[in-house]
Amino acid sequence: ICEQVFQLWWDLQDGKLDRAQLAKQIEPVRARLDHLLQEGAASSDRRVAGFCRNVLKLWPSLWTFVQEPVEPTNNAAERALRPAVLWRKGCFGSQSENGLRYVERMLTLTATCRQQRMHPLDYLAQAVSAIRAGAVVPALLPTH
Repeated sequence: ICEQVFQLWWDLQDGKLDRAQLAKQIEPVRARLDHLLQEGAASSDRRVAGFCRNVLKLWPSLWTFVQEPVEPTNNAAERALRPAVLWRKGCFGSQSENGLRYVERMLTLTATCRQQRMHPLDYLAQAVSAIRAGAVVPALLPTH
């Protein structure tokens, strides 16, 4: 089932399918997975049943990529978190509440700037200049 889902996703990415075709071709795959999860949710194995019920609770979210231009993976989130994980591993965290707040804000700033293809120091320079001039701090997120 996973191979079928990703093959259809790759076909969409390669232009072999449009969204309407993807939606139509993925329907039997969805139905098969739903059937298997329903069977699993009724399993006598507590762990299997619990896993299947948890997946079924997320059912609509599993298929967002069919209608919306999002990846059916968590790769983007993993990539965004990687610098924070490496920082924490390399510096052993922070020793104070203020330090924790600083780090969480700077990591958020750098991740957001990376997504906007903006250098964090450029944004910080603009923000500090705006504050000193009594102007509005520039938006970090797109406003469209």
